[in-house]
Amino acid sequence: MSTALFERRQQVFGRGAHLFYKEPLTIVRGEGVHLFDESGQRFVDMYNNVPCIGHCHPHLVEAINTQVATLNVHNRYLHDGILSYAERLVATHHDGIESIVMSCTGTEANEVAMLMARTLTEGEGFICTNAAYHGNSAAVRQLTRARDSRLIRSIPFPESYRCDEPDKQKYFLDRVGEQLHAFKGDGVKLAGLLICSLCANEGLPNIPHGFMRDAAEMVRNAGGVVIADEVQAGLGRSGNWWGYEASDFVPDIVTMGKPLGAGVPLAATASSREYVEKFRLGSGYFNTFASSPLQAAAGNAVLDVFESEQLVRNSAEVGAYLAGQLETINHRVDQVGDTRHKGLFVAIEWVESRETKKPDRDGAVRIVNELKDRGFLIGNAGAFGNVLKLRPPLVFAKEHADQFLDAYSDAVNF
Repeated sequence: MSTALFERRQQVFGRGAHLFYKEPLTIVRGEGVHLFDESGQRFVDMYNNVPCIGHCHPHLVEAINTQVATLNVHNRYLHDGILSYAERLVATHHDGIESIVMSCTGTEANEVAMLMARTLTEGEGFICTNAAYHGNSAAVRQLTRARDSRLIRSIPFPESYRCDEPDKQKYFLDRVGEQLHAFKGDGVKLAGLLICSLCANEGLPNIPHGFMRDAAEMVRNAGGVVIADEVQAGLGRSGNWWGYEASDFVPDIVTMGKPLGAGVPLAATASSREYVEKFRLGSGYFNTFASSPLQAAAGNAVLDVFESEQLVRNSAEVGAYLAGQLETINHRVDQVGDTRHKGLFVAIEWVESRETKKPDRDGAVRIVNELKDRGFLIGNAGAFGNVLKLRPPLVFAKEHADQFLDAYSDAVNF
């Protein structure tokens, strides 16, 4: 770690700005699935979903450079590039997703979705999970590890690992029903349900089969709309284009962010044309930096690479291979309670023992740092901070998986 650089950061950012790892890294370059520090040491990136097509992909770099050298303006002009991008992005979704409101961050996309839901329903109340993260604005932050209030009510995040109920689907649906009833009792009209389609921040739980589909139906029957947060879950991460496909439900509104621009700030809120137009007419929303030619160039380049390199299929195939090999290793490790995956998104539940299922955050942090020392960058996350989170760029290949598996096996065998 560069002590001088760390001290400069503390001074100019103030203490408390997050850094990864016990000994923070100074990263100076990226290429494909690799990151390089100031000494030239190479690391396999197993965490970053922003560079979803790999770090510094040549096609993306060329597209951005060309556009910057040609034109970049605000969104009050007609421009073919941004319309072509929006049309291509919409085409990856189900038929009910027709029109888009562009923005720059996942936070903005989720705030637009909340405003849209309130415009459509004339309601105010939202249901979310109790371990969610959807963004940092004043409105969206209310849904982060939410405490029940007049307008925001939470349910336990739907999972199978620690839920001992015989009918897990019914148990979590009953919690939705309770919150719908509570809103009605308080005289609060429902706006909708906002949920990550994979419950990624909650730790990628195995969601009881049918829960998402039936919860969506309950919300619609109560007069609300269903928002799928695809910022982490979407764009090929699950082995499908979108996480809601993996979780088998159909949202009314979809939010997207992080990987869309592979580093260029690009986000979107999408729905039916009817819903989007009602929102636009009712809100007058605009965003100076959204729908820009630069965003379009980056977004189109990302989709080009997805198509030419078949990254959705790669996510499904390599993800299944990685998870299968990890399950074989983890069967011999008593501190691993559960291994879960959706495409190239793997979650390893680190516990004190399989018998107690007690979360072991310190143990997870230790493994994260052990792997960093071996040249592989992962993170710990989840509701209890004890889940080893593997989320590599989608160009991650079987050869990279094999390299990681050797290092992981060495790290967990102490």
